[in-house]
Amino acid sequence: MDTIKQRTLKGSFSLCGKGLHTGLNLTVTFNPAPENTGYKIQRIDLEGQPIVEAIAENVVDTQRGTVLARGDVRVSTVEHGLSALYAMGIDNCMIQVNGPEFPILDGSAGIYVNKIQEIGIVEQNAPKDFYIIRKKIEVKDEETGSCITILPDDQFSITAMCSFESKFINSQFATLDNIDDYATEIAPARTFVFVRDILPLLEANLIKGGDMDNAIVIYEREVSQEQLDQLADILKVPRMDATKIGYIQHKPLMWENECTRHKLLDIIGDMALIGKPIKGRIVATRPGHTINNKFARLMRREIRKHEIQAPIYDPNEPPIMDNIRIRELLPHRYPMQLVDKIIAIGSNTIVGVKNITSNEPFFTGHFPQEPVMPGVLQVEAMAQCGGLLVLNQVEEPERWSTYFLKIDNVKFRQKVVPGDTLIFRVEMIQPVRHGISTMKSYAFVGDQVVSEATFMAQIIKNK
Repeated sequence: MDTIKQRTLKGSFSLCGKGLHTGLNLTVTFNPAPENTGYKIQRIDLEGQPIVEAIAENVVDTQRGTVLARGDVRVSTVEHGLSALYAMGIDNCMIQVNGPEFPILDGSAGIYVNKIQEIGIVEQNAPKDFYIIRKKIEVKDEETGSCITILPDDQFSITAMCSFESKFINSQFATLDNIDDYATEIAPARTFVFVRDILPLLEANLIKGGDMDNAIVIYEREVSQEQLDQLADILKVPRMDATKIGYIQHKPLMWENECTRHKLLDIIGDMALIGKPIKGRIVATRPGHTINNKFARLMRREIRKHEIQAPIYDPNEPPIMDNIRIRELLPHRYPMQLVDKIIAIGSNTIVGVKNITSNEPFFTGHFPQEPVMPGVLQVEAMAQCGGLLVLNQVEEPERWSTYFLKIDNVKFRQKVVPGDTLIFRVEMIQPVRHGISTMKSYAFVGDQVVSEATFMAQIIKNK
């Protein structure tokens, strides 16, 4: 159960190009960032170089892309860059841009991925804080028929299903079962636009930087020859026969379902605004930036409700340590051995279990009419798990003893009663130095944190 660490870029890289909506020449620079920074975007062209945090609550517009804002400071078309960062496993990045949007580049996330691979990724010390989906979570839009559902899964995966209001493009779906395939199967998929939407977008003062090099243009509903000629002149492409339906593009489709693959790319970019990597399977029907953002906001509310997640406990799985092995390592005996088994252990994390029965000796006096497990014994149980974690760091652990020097930040959130199963998760905050280590521990019943504490322990070879 080795902890997966956070990651950032090994160095900085810059990309230059036109803004899709503004038509401005823009430069965006991706920089390494410290642990627990997340994604932040800095407008270096504005006074004070303000920073906008890339989180779902800061999304102010989803009409033709994802627009983030803090006060009057806005930055748009961020989804392709964020999609690449998230899919490549980068947790922390400071992004600098010299204008109101990211450059559109080739309309995909492929160039971002190539640059990330070129510059390299470095592992940081802090653990990667996954949010593990434990139940079905869903958001729907009855008007559009859009729906995003996330289901429990061991990894992150996603399926997108799209139905376009077009006889030319059939309903499509795209699936990403393994995030490692993102670079080749999803990132190169380009954005797209229907001819019927181009003129309204231009009239709305948008897509000034759109051209045949950064988008797939789909001509699927016949218009007048005059209208199509006008559009061809705007796009600076040869005029074509208005009676011939099809794609208008310089480069052929990479996949028949390239449009839906790009929708999947956008979903991942909008999921990056959740602020944590997710373990779960997303199923998206008729996705778009609006429903994507509603879902990301819902996920952030769920995370706040379950900020600290309980470890997954399957009583059918054999333990890593049973109570016999625990007695070999710890000096505690009945009634003070308060850990029944260890179900997971890694270099700096351990998970233990204690089943609370009505026959516990402390219930006789605490309290006869309302049996409640004393908080001090919950702390003792967490400390015993911490002792086992520290002993796991040394050779011949039977010859060592662990003594706790300090206990801080103790909190009790919910009473523990007969019938409860306590699950303890202890993590080393600092490695063992000079025989001393600091640990953070949580005790759970179900999904709820019932108590927590921070420990400092000393390990001594005395046997």
